Amino acid sequence: MTVSEFKTHLQSTDQLVFRQPNGQVVPLHFHITEMGLSTKHFVDCGGTTRTEQHASLQIWVAEDYEHRLSPEKLIGIIDMAAPLLKGQNPEVEIEYQTDTIGRYGLEFQQGKFVLKPKQTDCLAKDKCGIPMDALPLAASNNCAPGSGCC
Repeated sequence: MTVSEFKTHLQSTDQLVFRQPNGQVVPLHFHITEMGLSTKHFVDCGGTTRTEQHASLQIWVAEDYEHRLSPEKLIGIIDMAAPLLKGQNPEVEIEYQTDTIGRYGLEFQQGKFVLKPKQTDCLAKDKCGIPMDALPLAASNNCAPGSGCC
């Protein structure tokens, strides 16, 4: 979901509810502690230089149980961060603390925002000799030592 899509969904709801991948709801007294543009500039295992950007929002839960962030207030936070986005409309990524800081994509379903798990991937499968339809290595155990796979 892009920032503009997120804002459109915020305008259509009167209460902010974020559902975790396990079905539990993020406690309703959460805070958005930061929003910004995150840039990752890297080289994949095939030697290709890449850049990824996303709008990062951090959800934090304190012990102020009466706190409620309204959709309008969250739109205001997004608008304050707009200069950082420099006119771009990147995908939204949510950071949320569970056992560690988790990074999630975002969907809107039945009036709720759903945190979607993100997955690792090899971006250079053609250079690693991995068929495009192959299962992840953890599931298939097809990567032999010295095979050159990443």
